[in-house]
Amino acid sequence: MEQNTTPLQVIDDYMLPCINKQLFGVECLGCGLQRAVSLLFQGDLIGAFYRYPAIYPLIFLFIYLGLNFFFKFKNSNKVIRILAISSVLIIIISYIIKLTY
Repeated sequence: MEQNTTPLQVIDDYMLPCINKQLFGVECLGCGLQRAVSLLFQGDLIGAFYRYPAIYPLIFLFIYLGLNFFFKFKNSNKVIRILAISSVLIIIISYIIKLTY
């Protein structure tokens, strides 16, 4: 490891490649998620959003699911449904935008 690299930058070397992109040459709906998580751990919140715009709704969804597992919230099904639908919509819209540019 070079002296200028951080442990998080070294992790980037071990990220899983996109099988869809390797086989068909087209990115999948999840392309960019690993790098966005890596950017989050590095503290680059804006870069993570640009890499994968659905990162924040997905984080909120998983945090809410985890908390709801231990503390049963009122109307939790509705909140989970809204977070899940918004995440899927953001994933699809950002994928379409990525394909057109």
